[in-house]
Amino acid sequence: MRHIAITLAVASTLGLSACSGLGDRDQKMLSGAAIGAGVGVVGTAVTGGCISCGAVIGGLVGTGAGYILHENEERRK
Repeated sequence: MRHIAITLAVASTLGLSACSGLGDRDQKMLSGAAIGAGVGVVGTAVTGGCISCGAVIGGLVGTGAGYILHENEERRK
């Protein structure tokens, strides 16, 4: 299980390096999704839950958090 979590974390980090052409909102949402998926995988691996479910739920929560973060920053400008 740990091997899978480490592999997904590394793949997510490498995938984010290709995001240079995206807009600010898209980068924040994608970063949030990757971080959320990684946290979801690790959390469910530690607790013995469904790893794919943790990745999906974490990714969705992270995407939403990235969007909210971007919108809050835009309102402050």
